[in-house]
Amino acid sequence: MAKKTYVLDTSVYLTDSNCINSFGNNDIVIPLKVLEEIDKHKKRQDSVGSQARSIIRKLDSLRDKGSLSKGVRLEKGMGIIRVSSYNPLCLPDDLDLEDSDNQIIATALSEQEYSPKSRKVVVVSRDINMRVKCDSLALLTEDYQAEQVVENSEGLYTGRAEILVDEQEIDRFYSGEDIHIEIGKQLLHPNQFVMLISNSNDKKTALAKFVNYNTPLKKIVKSNHSIWNTNPRNKEQQFAFDLLMDRNIPVVSLVGKAGSGKTLLALAAGLEQTFGQGASYKKIVVTKPVEPVGKDIGFLPGSMEEKMIPWLAPIQDNLQFLMGDDKATLEMYMDKGQIEVEAMTFIRGRSISNAFIVIDEVQNMTQHEIKTVLTRVGEGTKIVLTGDIEQIDNVYIDATNNGLSYVVERLKEEQLTGHVTLLKGERSKVATIAATKL
Repeated sequence: MAKKTYVLDTSVYLTDSNCINSFGNNDIVIPLKVLEEIDKHKKRQDSVGSQARSIIRKLDSLRDKGSLSKGVRLEKGMGIIRVSSYNPLCLPDDLDLEDSDNQIIATALSEQEYSPKSRKVVVVSRDINMRVKCDSLALLTEDYQAEQVVENSEGLYTGRAEILVDEQEIDRFYSGEDIHIEIGKQLLHPNQFVMLISNSNDKKTALAKFVNYNTPLKKIVKSNHSIWNTNPRNKEQQFAFDLLMDRNIPVVSLVGKAGSGKTLLALAAGLEQTFGQGASYKKIVVTKPVEPVGKDIGFLPGSMEEKMIPWLAPIQDNLQFLMGDDKATLEMYMDKGQIEVEAMTFIRGRSISNAFIVIDEVQNMTQHEIKTVLTRVGEGTKIVLTGDIEQIDNVYIDATNNGLSYVVERLKEEQLTGHVTLLKGERSKVATIAATKL
């Protein structure tokens, strides 16, 4: 197969700083303008800034191998990467050369002009409009798909399944007999929740958890015992509490729209297992990525800690609600370090042991970021990841490749993990309608 030249725009590098290793033995061209744009983002205190700094370091290390203007081979068997400018005459007159995207397009057109006819030049961009512009100029273009874990949000693993069984099977299950799922009969994942449905009467059902093929199904029954004064309002919340309270499952992910209760359930379970009877953890740590909506947090007045106060306010509100508005007790726990509420920028790099960690809004994290966090989880720690993959503020990732979707899909085969998607909003009728319809 003939080699190609891939021209990667800024959005690709800010999505995945390791993208240069995703194109096999094909060559990669970095437009000079892309380097300028990456440099503008390097001081940001969010995932975009982290990716910018990472790719800058990678490119700097490549300079030790040779000149980037002439081209440097990435690794044995891989292609050559080089930095290139453009011939302004290659760009149509009606496109403004002052525009950054147009300079990147001009670089690709220049490559196409001076490359052999057999060599295809392809612009790779996460920006839809950029791809449309390239296509209108007869430039080959494609989305960056190396990090996609699902084709679309509907394809994300939900942690639930429905299985038709004989009615007698359900009766046996309720009577306490061991029920196994046969290997090959139904493809299930560890710690997946199952609704057994009678094949003769669909009103007759039973809720269970599949642990593995060697273990009988675990019965899921609604308990009258509340968890930190919180009771599940639907079966998905019941499933979530089962995972959250299971010490044998140290990694739990919860996906759901606003008002589905994902964050509140996680915090309630954390408080119960940190301060309740027979506590399992020494402290609860709550955090979220810094991904500002609209105005960059860097423009806000005050120190970083002061800037974080309004940013973390929703978490504080949830904690106060769960504490029965007992601010004095909440402040006491926080002063003792038994409850930590920090922005991700303060948590990253720490190895926290014997703690219950809740990371909210993980959909705004990149795959690299969430991997970095998970690989630093200390001994005896449980980590809960929550978010809504339809509400992503980071413009360089989407529902198919964000950190939350990545964890859900890549870890669903692992016995130490569990996931459930919460379907029903439990906040208010207005909140549910807004989350669903707007």
